[in-house]
Amino acid sequence: MPKSTRENPAEAIRRRLRPLRGQLWALAVLVASLVLVVILWKMAYDRELRASEETFISQTQDAADLLKQRMVNFELVAGGGISLFASVARPTPDQWFGYVDGMELHRRFPSVAGLGFTGYLRQSRLDELQDEWQQAGWGDLQVRPNLGHDRLAVVLYLEPKTPENLAVIGYDMFSDAVRREAMESAMASGEPTLSGPVPLVQGDGSHNSDVGLLLYRPVYRGPEAPVTAQARRESILGWVYVPFWVDDFVSEVLPGREMSFTIDDVTGGGTPQRIFSREPASPKPAAFSHAVEFENYGRRWRMSFQSAPLAQAAPRLGSLQSILSLGLLASLLMYAIAWMLARTEARAQRIAMRLTEEYRFSEERFRTAMEYSAIGKALMDSDGLIVQANPAFGNIVGIEPGELEGRAFDDLFEDDFSPREALAPAEHGDEQGVRRETRRLHRQGGEPRHVQLTYAPIPGGEGMAVSGLVQVEDVTDRLRAEARVRALNRTLEARVALRTRELSQSNEELEAFAYSVSHDLRAPLRAIDGFSRVLVERYGDSLDDTGRDYLARVRKAAGRMGDLIDALLKMSRISRGDLKTEAVDLSRIATEIIEDLRAGDPDRADRVEVVIEPGLEAHGDVALLRNLLVNLLGNAWKFTRDSDAARIEFGQEGDEYFVRDNGAGFPQDYVGKLFRPFQRLHAQSQFDGHGIGLASSKRVVQRHGGVIRAEGSEQGGATFRFTLADVPDEIE
Repeated sequence: MPKSTRENPAEAIRRRLRPLRGQLWALAVLVASLVLVVILWKMAYDRELRASEETFISQTQDAADLLKQRMVNFELVAGGGISLFASVARPTPDQWFGYVDGMELHRRFPSVAGLGFTGYLRQSRLDELQDEWQQAGWGDLQVRPNLGHDRLAVVLYLEPKTPENLAVIGYDMFSDAVRREAMESAMASGEPTLSGPVPLVQGDGSHNSDVGLLLYRPVYRGPEAPVTAQARRESILGWVYVPFWVDDFVSEVLPGREMSFTIDDVTGGGTPQRIFSREPASPKPAAFSHAVEFENYGRRWRMSFQSAPLAQAAPRLGSLQSILSLGLLASLLMYAIAWMLARTEARAQRIAMRLTEEYRFSEERFRTAMEYSAIGKALMDSDGLIVQANPAFGNIVGIEPGELEGRAFDDLFEDDFSPREALAPAEHGDEQGVRRETRRLHRQGGEPRHVQLTYAPIPGGEGMAVSGLVQVEDVTDRLRAEARVRALNRTLEARVALRTRELSQSNEELEAFAYSVSHDLRAPLRAIDGFSRVLVERYGDSLDDTGRDYLARVRKAAGRMGDLIDALLKMSRISRGDLKTEAVDLSRIATEIIEDLRAGDPDRADRVEVVIEPGLEAHGDVALLRNLLVNLLGNAWKFTRDSDAARIEFGQEGDEYFVRDNGAGFPQDYVGKLFRPFQRLHAQSQFDGHGIGLASSKRVVQRHGGVIRAEGSEQGGATFRFTLADVPDEIE
């Protein structure tokens, strides 16, 4: 093979590896993402671990500070005893008891065994002190253990007087080296001093441990402590001391068991002495440890803390494990995505070619739709010039589509719209920039036509050859038809107004006729009633019983006729008066009506149960609404006359008010007659009335823009429901 046709080995290798390039790129992405995830997880893990350790150290420091602060309370308690010595040369046991009893040590400081005073004296004065003790009536003072030392520190007072504390009286504290060291240090320095751990004499096995501590405060002669150490030794009277149990004290100050710790006395740098130990709650190794050393009234303590296991001490580390798992999973997903991208690169090219072909087909379909559409359409550029028009648009304007290209679209119209208004649909249209308007078109060779234009911007058309589409519809015939309809409507409105005036005049004439008729009927009725009454008074003795009965019936009929005339006038006034709308308290009006009914019928006042829902309000005419409730509640009171347990309710259900009773009721089939004037469903002998109340109620409700309806059954009671307009303006 000639040299020129030989393939370069490096080029051959690249050609063979080219199909694998996408997979190698995806593998590189996987490795890089895994390394990044592990690094970020390690950084977050170390940061969270440090934060948890810092929190633990802060908690240990807080615990040590809290322990030191609580020791101050013991210093203050001992200071109160010193104040007692400052006010009294030598307090008596009773005075000491009174002071300590007021302190309530067992309630405030459960770990304190008591508050005592240790007197400082020499062996030579011991007999004198014992004699003084006996003469004062304080009993025998037995000093123990009496080792014959020249100087003694005898416990003289210790309150409260428990059996354990009484056993301590007379104890020589100088006999114990630890106590003596603390007492001499306090005497020389004049400062409160804490002893090392010692078994308290009060120990009886009831505490976790008999190990305790004693806080000493020296008491000197005189109001103030001497300046020099030698002077303080010469003027010492004794020590006020506070003994307390170590385990109880620490458990009282630090009750929780979230962390374990030990307390060692490391004063002087010698062998540490264990004061307190709290074992860890979990057998698992602690996550963190920390030691805090501090001075505590002349002693140096070291608190060694052990945290909970790692899962409890740093609980957020568990979530980091989940984050690591999610990170690894995300890396694998990135690898899968990269691998898929490498595979789909070729497919993307094929899809792009197919989309190009589809775009070409879409353009063809658009051109076909333009060409054969029955609606006129035109494409315009940004200057308002017609780029392309379909045949339908040419037919509307009377110009061939080819001749329209390049012409200004606005020149085809006779109105005064500016070209900018016609060509800026996006500025005046809806959210999509579509704008519609009707304009007058000058049709070539014909009369002007009205067309409806719909402007729509073409997406992405700004700065291109085509920027908008306009559709043109000839609406001349439709506008003419609408004009004819409007003319007919105006004629109809005039006819309605004329009929309304005629109806109003008829109503006025009818009301005048009713008033005139009722007024003219009263004269003959008064004559009938008057002559009948005179006939009975003057000639009653000349008539037999039948005659007198006839005259009584005549007078009764005349009276009933007068009542019917009054009812007719009342109905006329309801229909004729003007409404004066205002806020009306229906509950109050109903209560007043029921009180009037009880007063008018005292025999039933206590036998009728009436329930009125409070707070019912409406808008309307007060007088008419009172008339409405008078009729409805009066009917309920009347028709419950024969009920053994009469009950009347007035309330509201939804938008309807209701009046309900358990009286005589009525057949539901005859409900249509209830609201007609002078219609009655019961005989006059059963229940009196004129049959006009419910008719008046209906007119009141209708005048307030509402409706009224009735429900009932024979001997099952009746319910009348009505509505009123919600807004005063709705009432006509």
